Amino acid sequence: MNTNPAFPAEAPPEGGSRLVVLGAGGRLGRILRRAWAGRPGTIWQTRQDLPGTARLDPLSDPAGLASLAARADTILCLAGATSGDPSVNSTLARAAILAARPGARVILCSSAAVYGDGDESWRETATPNPVGAYGRAKLGMERLAVGLRPDIRLTILRIGNVAGADAILGGWRPGFALDVLRDGRTPRRSYVGPSAFAAILAEVLARGDLPDLINFALPADVEMGDLLDHAGMDWTARAAAPDCIARVCLDVTRLQDVLGRRLAPATAVAIVADFRAFST
Repeated sequence: MNTNPAFPAEAPPEGGSRLVVLGAGGRLGRILRRAWAGRPGTIWQTRQDLPGTARLDPLSDPAGLASLAARADTILCLAGATSGDPSVNSTLARAAILAARPGARVILCSSAAVYGDGDESWRETATPNPVGAYGRAKLGMERLAVGLRPDIRLTILRIGNVAGADAILGGWRPGFALDVLRDGRTPRRSYVGPSAFAAILAEVLARGDLPDLINFALPADVEMGDLLDHAGMDWTARAAAPDCIARVCLDVTRLQDVLGRRLAPATAVAIVADFRAFST
């Protein structure tokens, strides 16, 4: 029985599924598996032995991946790496695209990190200028993906910080240290809470035609120190390094146009409330 009203209660196509989610064992994947429990016609791929998932390595078992993807209308690729060998992001994206059947939709999860630092809100038409290795790797993934398969429908999501899957609320530990800029403020980022992330992504998946590129977060940005303060998580200030990225704010006008509605701006209070509610 479908227990999640975000999705229509319709049967998957005969002999296959409507949605294959790659990388379902990662932080974003765990959020979606919980939020989308009961979503009909979904296959969750992991490399781990997790209940309710299809265990396979998409790189060492391309035939297994192709079998999963054979009847999928949409492949959602969450798979990637935030550390280690950054080239794996491109390798996994390429595997997902090549596995898709003709006419299928592939949604690749990229990152706001491709933009770099900036005082203005970043629109999708801006020229990316990533600062770190992770942002450069995600930009390389995007460039590899575009035009690789003209017979599929490709959409790239440049996702902001998702509370709980981030290095601040999700990565907090006792003794946590946070960069403080010269003006006394802490870095600012575009954010979305875990429940909002899952709900908004469900709406995006329900749309037919999608743009090639979409920024994905709530409007506005929030200060990292404010998030920790509102969450009651103690932190120690440290002087930010010269290359610290002070602000990454996504312009989400295009996302709101896809949804056909305006999203409430992010605030530290709302993000923490979503994080706490989802974590209990």
